[in-house]
Amino acid sequence: MPSQGVTPVRSPRRRFRWSSGLFVSSAVGWAGFVLLWYVLIWAGVVKEHYLPPPHEVVKALVEGLLPGGDMRRHVLPSLRRSLVGFGLGIVIGVTLGIAIGWFKPFERIIDSVLQFFRQLSALALFPVFLLFFGLGEPSKYAIVTWAALWPILLTTIAAVKGVEKLQIDAAKSMGASSWFIFTKVVLPASIPRILPGIRLGGAYAITVLVAAEMVGAPAGLGIFTLTMQQTFRIPQMYAGILLLGLLGLAVNYLLVLAERRLTGWQEGITNG
Repeated sequence: MPSQGVTPVRSPRRRFRWSSGLFVSSAVGWAGFVLLWYVLIWAGVVKEHYLPPPHEVVKALVEGLLPGGDMRRHVLPSLRRSLVGFGLGIVIGVTLGIAIGWFKPFERIIDSVLQFFRQLSALALFPVFLLFFGLGEPSKYAIVTWAALWPILLTTIAAVKGVEKLQIDAAKSMGASSWFIFTKVVLPASIPRILPGIRLGGAYAITVLVAAEMVGAPAGLGIFTLTMQQTFRIPQMYAGILLLGLLGLAVNYLLVLAERRLTGWQEGITNG
């Protein structure tokens, strides 16, 4: 019989049932979305000229990604920009967040500056990035990094500050050094709270990429989508948007897997 405050780890059969139920629920949600899309067109609420049926968008997506398709060459540049910017956001956000959360005097000095800059969106600073970095790749990396940085930075600060004082005091009472407390107590306790911020940063990296690529980018899904709109190739435009959404889902799924792997030791345990 499990002790109080400890919940048994979910069995493989229960985990399978839970995953199957989630899959069915997601499938129902997507089916409802697609059905609503068709209904809006059939009912004349939206003209097919402006919103093609889902099957036409999927067809444009498949054709665009096939060898010789006009969308194919835009995928890798977008992935490179989002991953580089996201990676820089993780490195800067986690490092700076740990420093601010751990060193109280540093937090008091820099807090008002952070509160000011967190109000400025990446798009608001886009002209500044263009001024400093030009129309080339550095400006694209800068705007994606800025967008991904803030959720990671803020959750890291909160995670480090949120470590229970009782844990730290217990380590100090046993003569643990500051370095030991930081590496063996604070960091392990902070990681599960930092990971959701990293997931959110990944979503922001994909979202802001579209706007970044619409100015001066020779290739990328953002400029592809804008070009399709300007040339009135509407199914291709929606195909680009669909692909961006799918890439965002893929990134989020990979981050969820990484989060489960890194926090697997916590599964099934709750505080009583």
